[in-house]
Amino acid sequence: MVTLNINGRDTQVDADPSTPILWALRDNLNMTGTKFGCGAALCGACTVHLGGQAIRSCVTPISAAVGQKITTIEAMEHDKVGKAVQDAWVKHDVPQCGYCQSGQVMSATALLKTNRKPSDADIDGAMAGNICRCGTYQRIRLAIKDAAKTLA
Repeated sequence: MVTLNINGRDTQVDADPSTPILWALRDNLNMTGTKFGCGAALCGACTVHLGGQAIRSCVTPISAAVGQKITTIEAMEHDKVGKAVQDAWVKHDVPQCGYCQSGQVMSATALLKTNRKPSDADIDGAMAGNICRCGTYQRIRLAIKDAAKTLA
């Protein structure tokens, strides 16, 4: 049994310490907002925050998260920055198929928590690990800039 702090709550997870955070969330805790994409940390669909940093949960074992805070897409509506990003996503019709969007929102939120006035290069750098097969990158950039304005 491993205790993880997920979205501000200590939660017991009955899983091997080598279990990736993604599978502990989805299979053990039935928190399905975080998506499985590639399983190799290449697409960003599984992005969550660990200690405030965007990480790929598909390759990060739960043992690495003990004593740290995990934040998932389920907590974004209660987070000032996460809510601003989600609102901007809706305003600019960012999602198409929507599969990558939870990871995109988590990476955008991590960016805006450390940089409230990101340049195009900052956005491109922060979002480089998040792949959108629908190619909504221009709308993603626009939504991030809009969320930044809302938070200013």
